[in-house]
Amino acid sequence: MSFKTADLCDEFWEEVQVAAPLLHDFGGVTTFAGPMATVDAFEDNTVVREYLESAGEGRVLVVDGGGSLQRALLGDSLAALATENGWSGIVIHGCVRDVAELANARIGIRALAAVPLASHKRGRGSRGGPLHFAGITFRPNHYLYADGDGIITAPRDLLADND
Repeated sequence: MSFKTADLCDEFWEEVQVAAPLLHDFGGVTTFAGPMATVDAFEDNTVVREYLESAGEGRVLVVDGGGSLQRALLGDSLAALATENGWSGIVIHGCVRDVAELANARIGIRALAAVPLASHKRGRGSRGGPLHFAGITFRPNHYLYADGDGIITAPRDLLADND
């Protein structure tokens, strides 16, 4: 997959939303894109796991962890599961852990920070709704593009026009 978010912004500036630069790169893949699936999960990664157990089909899982810096919503085991199931990337408004292993994972991962404490496993969270953080709204089935310049979203696949 080859694209630059800067080029997409230049060409499709009227269609894209640009996320505030709050999230850091933790994955072994720095450039990734795909249609979004969404999860709202504060300090509980049960629903995150449920999603990542399903076929990713090149999608990007966007998780609103409420910006919590207390518990990690993703670690090495879930990153490996996501890779095995064909997810393109994971974007988390919250924390990750196992950063040495995540850096070698064949998936894009963006999050606020790292923290060693695991999430709760209480089954709390919801799937499939719009999420708002980093100054934009992440909508299921809209497209997310991430590279070294940042994260943008669009209501359609912008790369289909560039092939």
